Amino acid sequence: MTKAIVVYESKYGNTGRVAEALVEGMNQVPGMESILTELNEVDLAHIDEFDVILVGSPNHMGRATRNINKFIDKLGKINLARKQGAVFDTYLAKDYAKAVGKMEKQIGDKVPGLSLSTPGLSVRVDGMKGPVSEGELPRCREFGLKIATHVQQ
Repeated sequence: MTKAIVVYESKYGNTGRVAEALVEGMNQVPGMESILTELNEVDLAHIDEFDVILVGSPNHMGRATRNINKFIDKLGKINLARKQGAVFDTYLAKDYAKAVGKMEKQIGDKVPGLSLSTPGLSVRVDGMKGPVSEGELPRCREFGLKIATHVQQ
């Protein structure tokens, strides 16, 4: 059984809805067990028990939130050799993909054992408080399915 964890922070619930859709997509693949965890509930002592680690954040002024950045830094202190990962964010039109790229770079710089299995996903929301834009949640399920299929090969 391949185990995955999706860790996210969400102020208005949009990034949480995206994370839920990712887990739904991942759990469609036989042999994949994916769980959803809010950032403040993550037990870092057990993070190395997962084969796949996904990290999600709202786009906060072109970056992940401060707490997500700290979490990624903490991942760098854990032996995650041969583990796979991916990142995702939620954004308003003007902030497209900025947080994803910066999270990917931060993981590359600070979490050398974690291999990013696919480029990150940026999901559009309609307004600061949302909702998630129409058609985006199916893309999230497809992204989750893609990751799970990739790691099961």
